[in-house]
Amino acid sequence: MAAEAPLWTPTQEQIDAAPLTAFMKAAAAKSGTSFASYADLHRWSVEDRKGFWSLLWDFCGIVGDKGTDAGETVLVDGDKMPGASFFPDATLNFAENLLKKTGSGDAIVFRGEDKIERRLSWSELHQLTSRFQQLFLSLKVKKGDRIAAMMPNMPETVAAMLAAASIGAVWSSCSPDFGEQGVLDRFGQIEPVIFIAPDGYWYNGKAIEVADKIAAVAAKLETVRKVLIVDYLGTSRDIAAIIDKAVALEEALLPFTAKAVTFERLPFAHPLYILFSSGTTGIPKCIVHSAGGTLVQHVKEHRLHAGLIEGDRFFYFTTCGWMMWNWLVSGLASGATLLLYDGSPFHPDGNVLFSFADAEKMTFFGTSAKFIDSVRKAGLKPICSHDLSSVRAISSTGSPLSPEDFRFVYDGIKKDVHLASVSGGTDIVSCFVLGVPTQPVWTGEIQGPGLGLAVDVWDDDGKPIREQKGELVCTKAFPSMPIGFWNDPEGKKYHAAYFERFDNVWCHGDFAEWTAHGGMIIHGRSDATLNPGGVRIGTAEIYNQVEQMPEILEALCIGQDFDNDVRVVLFVRLAAGVTLDEDLEKRIRSKIRSGASPRHVPARIVAVSDIPRTKSGKITELAVRDVVHGRAIKNNEALANPEALELFRNLPQLAE
Repeated sequence: MAAEAPLWTPTQEQIDAAPLTAFMKAAAAKSGTSFASYADLHRWSVEDRKGFWSLLWDFCGIVGDKGTDAGETVLVDGDKMPGASFFPDATLNFAENLLKKTGSGDAIVFRGEDKIERRLSWSELHQLTSRFQQLFLSLKVKKGDRIAAMMPNMPETVAAMLAAASIGAVWSSCSPDFGEQGVLDRFGQIEPVIFIAPDGYWYNGKAIEVADKIAAVAAKLETVRKVLIVDYLGTSRDIAAIIDKAVALEEALLPFTAKAVTFERLPFAHPLYILFSSGTTGIPKCIVHSAGGTLVQHVKEHRLHAGLIEGDRFFYFTTCGWMMWNWLVSGLASGATLLLYDGSPFHPDGNVLFSFADAEKMTFFGTSAKFIDSVRKAGLKPICSHDLSSVRAISSTGSPLSPEDFRFVYDGIKKDVHLASVSGGTDIVSCFVLGVPTQPVWTGEIQGPGLGLAVDVWDDDGKPIREQKGELVCTKAFPSMPIGFWNDPEGKKYHAAYFERFDNVWCHGDFAEWTAHGGMIIHGRSDATLNPGGVRIGTAEIYNQVEQMPEILEALCIGQDFDNDVRVVLFVRLAAGVTLDEDLEKRIRSKIRSGASPRHVPARIVAVSDIPRTKSGKITELAVRDVVHGRAIKNNEALANPEALELFRNLPQLAE
């Protein structure tokens, strides 16, 4: 699939100005080796992980005590995965690293659709964080406590996270469009002491009220001491008045005058975030990420791979339920202004984000592959309608960016731009493969592996392969591996999630392929996770809703590759005498929308008479997905009823 010529090649001036080039020179001086290419630098970063991560700490100006003596304690048990320990003697505070900058310049510019626009200077962000910190301390929040937020992507969310991190509390967030059960499936496991929610949010020009959901969730989160209602629609006081333990944030902050934020420096591996898996095989797994691992990985990706410099205007379209929110806010550590957008990227039309970029002189424009595809299909040409001269990089993630959308970025959005398709995930709160600003961009290819990450593609026998599809793996430990899963004391769930396939090797669950240029193509998921519109969701969350309905005996859900995206397809086995008519389809969709989220709603619902399962009784999503896509079945012998697979072959409902 290699094109004859690259879509974009950086000029020598662009290469010389890239922070990656400066880092390469520093690495050459440190190692006594000359690097002729990015591939050479990457090889060194993996072979000498101690040298690489120690240099990265210094180059990116990490604030904290490195705790090293001539580099001897950068890495302990580096051959163990899991089990390796990076910077075991270091201490730092995540929030201190994000709040290094002060002054009157923009720290955050926020737009909530066309309804709200706000700005916070660096000093104002410090002040808001200080008041949050004092509030949390008054509520007896201590290090290790969990603070849970069901919040829009707005400035208060960032400040609350920073305040939590300053104390050493653990932050966890989701977006307010999740259903009650979806929120409880996540936050119910981690026993938060504070629950933060908005009075509502804007979507598609409409005010969406969430008071009933907040009340229901708060009532079931028994460990919560205080519910903080953030004003967005202008009704926070009214809503707080009718919910037990609730107070409007504005009132809660009144007693506290801003002062200098205090930062408790904690071990490198102290927990910072709890993110959630997509619930493929049950309720979502609680993935715990460390402050130090998240920080060094994010500043590496921002500075070296995204080319971020102080004063950049940094944007990613994301909700607070996606790891890209966590990735975005770390841009503060590089002195970048965060451009936050909450709401529909198509309200009032598909130009809204490009208008934001134009107005705010955005330098880094991050979005999903689905958004780019939708802009192309809508016939929009931002290259003609907007001034995007400030945009230096466009990043795409969530699902593979199609070759035609690679070309559209240059034909329809901007010609001279670094297009960085990236891929990684919640599991590592970062990327395995991503942009390399000193290298050409080829159609359909992610440019290369992340520095310090021993990324490879293996066949089923655990052998490296080139220019063939295989499993994406990482063969050596890296700092942003999870500390573990919450409530998994022996690490069994953690081990099963990534290390069961290949011993002591991270197996990520992506189909991937190295290209002739040393880049990578991601062909989608190799496990049962769904990825509609670039947002990872799990089948179990859909089953949890549908199988409550008496008309449905059981269900099976897959992601079908369709129209350069993945669409959710739900197969249902119906109770005797029940027909899948328009009314039942409508009720199924409504049940899923209200109980899980709008993103979980299937694009197609198909009735089948039987569902294949293994001899141990588990339904076989992967086998069904392979049949739907015309692929060979690998585990036929494991099925109790293999004949049922034929019910899913060449279905006319899935052809359009």
